[in-house]
Amino acid sequence: MSILIALLHITVLLSIIISLAYFRAPLLIWLGSMAAVTTLGFFGHQSFYQPLWIMLLPLLITLILGFLSIIPLRRKLVSKPLFSWFKGVLPTMSDTEREALEAGTVWWDAELFSGKPKWKKLLEVKKPELTEEEQAFIDGPVKTLCGMLDEWEVRQNNDLPKEIWGYLKEHRFFSMIIPKAYGGLEFSAFANSAIVMMISSRNVTAAVTVMVPNSLGPGELLMHYGTEEQKDYYLPRLASSEDIPCFALTAPAAGSDAAGMPDEGVVCMGEFEGKEVLGLSVTWDKRYITLAPVATLLGLAFRAVDPNGLLGNQKDLGITCALIPASTPGVEIGARHIPIGSAFMNGPTRGKDVFIPMDWIIGGQARIGQGWRMLMQSLAAGRAISLPALGTAGGKAAAIFSGAYARIRRQFSMPIGYFEGIEEPLARIGGNAYRMDAGRQLTLAALMEGEKPSVLSAILKQQLTEGARLVINDAMDIHGGKGIIEGPNNYLSTVYKSTPVAITVEGANILTRSMIIFGQGAIRCHPWLLQEMEAAANPDENHGLASFDRALFGHIGFVISNKVRAFVLGISSARWVRAPIQGPTARYYRQLTRMSSAFAFIADFILATYGGSFKFKEKTSGRLADILSHLYLASAVLKKFEDDGQPKEDMPLVHWAMQDSLYIMQTRIVGILRNYPMPFVGKLIRLVIFPLGLPYEGPRDTCGKHVARLLLTDCPSRDRLMEGLYISDKDDATGLLMQAFAADRKAVVPERALKNAFKEAVSITNYENLIERGLATSIITQDQAELVRTAQVLAIKVISVDEFPADATPM
Repeated sequence: MSILIALLHITVLLSIIISLAYFRAPLLIWLGSMAAVTTLGFFGHQSFYQPLWIMLLPLLITLILGFLSIIPLRRKLVSKPLFSWFKGVLPTMSDTEREALEAGTVWWDAELFSGKPKWKKLLEVKKPELTEEEQAFIDGPVKTLCGMLDEWEVRQNNDLPKEIWGYLKEHRFFSMIIPKAYGGLEFSAFANSAIVMMISSRNVTAAVTVMVPNSLGPGELLMHYGTEEQKDYYLPRLASSEDIPCFALTAPAAGSDAAGMPDEGVVCMGEFEGKEVLGLSVTWDKRYITLAPVATLLGLAFRAVDPNGLLGNQKDLGITCALIPASTPGVEIGARHIPIGSAFMNGPTRGKDVFIPMDWIIGGQARIGQGWRMLMQSLAAGRAISLPALGTAGGKAAAIFSGAYARIRRQFSMPIGYFEGIEEPLARIGGNAYRMDAGRQLTLAALMEGEKPSVLSAILKQQLTEGARLVINDAMDIHGGKGIIEGPNNYLSTVYKSTPVAITVEGANILTRSMIIFGQGAIRCHPWLLQEMEAAANPDENHGLASFDRALFGHIGFVISNKVRAFVLGISSARWVRAPIQGPTARYYRQLTRMSSAFAFIADFILATYGGSFKFKEKTSGRLADILSHLYLASAVLKKFEDDGQPKEDMPLVHWAMQDSLYIMQTRIVGILRNYPMPFVGKLIRLVIFPLGLPYEGPRDTCGKHVARLLLTDCPSRDRLMEGLYISDKDDATGLLMQAFAADRKAVVPERALKNAFKEAVSITNYENLIERGLATSIITQDQAELVRTAQVLAIKVISVDEFPADATPM
């Protein structure tokens, strides 16, 4: 009975704390709660002879909470001192940091930060689909383009062939984002992603060439920020490829810290077309600019300054974006960098004291100093399209091609895919490819609804390009010697070598993981933190204090509720959480709710511990970023499973992806708490989150075996994973691979009959002998003999590697 009373005490107190913190308890409810606690205390003392002070302790706490419910008194004695302290420890935020923070929107990431995600909201999101026009473009020009591309030819010539450049221009591949009113295709984000993904599965160089004009650059900036005159002039020229654009942002002294660029434009008077006009004298030194060697229109970011006060009293006007024709005197353009593993056009551009008129600024003179905001707003959506599509293409292609090769390649008289050592990387490839595509599709669904999810786009870029690196490494291991010999028969080497390019550009993954995902996500997605920061920045002291008081006690209630929820879900293994779906995935919804609560609680605890110095705790920030990333990707996996109609045959992929994500989240939480500056407190927090020990173990070997089997067989799950890839029907490297895979499946029955009859497995060295003996003894028919022969001949071609003269030039 004493235990029951103690539990009643705790329940009443927690109810009061949470209700007061959220300002939902009127005075009458508080008085009733106080009376209840007092009664409980007195009853416990009288009945069980407990010390009176213990039984009255809840009453004392209730009195304190009652004091805190008197808002004017609380604000003066509690919130005001904390307000002053908070403003003192809050790190200063530069204009560029603020603009990056304010870019885009929040979406499902805010639900994950809440600790209690509303799964119904996620499941109601419409699955993105292609229009008839978009599908026709993919079935027509895109597949035709892929059929024209020869990977080895591109690599040998270090450029796309002229006919490919001509085809891209003719069919307006560079105008997918430009409205039809200006001559563009005006495709959706989903179509943009699908087109880039299909081309990427055939040739990375062509994919990058297509995706750059349709990503962050002149076209995107003009549509959102250009003047009507600029749109009317440039957008039709970009749509028809009369102009080829590039955008120059990165400088030798400003890479990841792009906002610290030294490139400068000085406001001055200058001569333009025979007249003296107001403009800027711009000096820049940029590098790593894709399409720069062939560009006719240069988009340029620089810092505008007005030392002579021609525009007013402000000297540093901020980062500004301008459009400069490449033919402008003083513009240096045309030299090349050679990106590793790729042949797409990339190079430096420079200029010294190049005069440009004011109307060359994107948006005109009124947009001076708004360049960084423009870039961040555009990147918030654009980063979720191109590079994630390229990464997903790598993941899906690695899954399909590695599964086919592991089926065809035999050692010790059996396909290598049936060895457990190969099953393990095959499972990683399949599970990761499924999860990557799920994340891609969910984020595109958000874009189709008009969202610009800046945090989620950062997650997608970092996780999907890292995922591509993981799966291509596993694919190389599976292919062994086949993967390390250069030549037209090697379909892995280009992707293997070029993967670091995707990892580096549009925000290097190390920076994105350690500083952007959680650093930006914590402020944008947290229900109270941004309100507290805005209150601290409010110049009106009284209004700021009032706002801070509301946010502070809302924040306190948020922390307490997540702490209680995390503990209750931990002690109950989240069994009583209501899942929106019944069936085999229901438990995963429950576990993600549990991890969301744990994440929200630990994130607040870490931020409170480090305060302003958290900005420099990049290892901890990176671990928190991984938790948020896998909460999102795991959500996407569940959504994809529902969107696909809950196919039972896909459950091994779902199980693998979910169990892997849950294990990664658990590992990161343990890593955070192990490195917490106060070890004892870290252990207590771990006890709150994992009161019964660590619950997740990662995918089991049996699960991995099932995933590997899906990649080794011709089945609906494999077909769904293959959707969106270009599958060659030619006698090239990947075409022969797919032909050999199909032939191997057809030859299963006669090969088994030969093995059973002669106690010898069919191989590339003995197939003719076994066919002859099988025909002689009527073990197989002539048609079956041809199936076996075709399968083995194709297998020989697939496992073959290229040979060159002894004096051949290294590639």
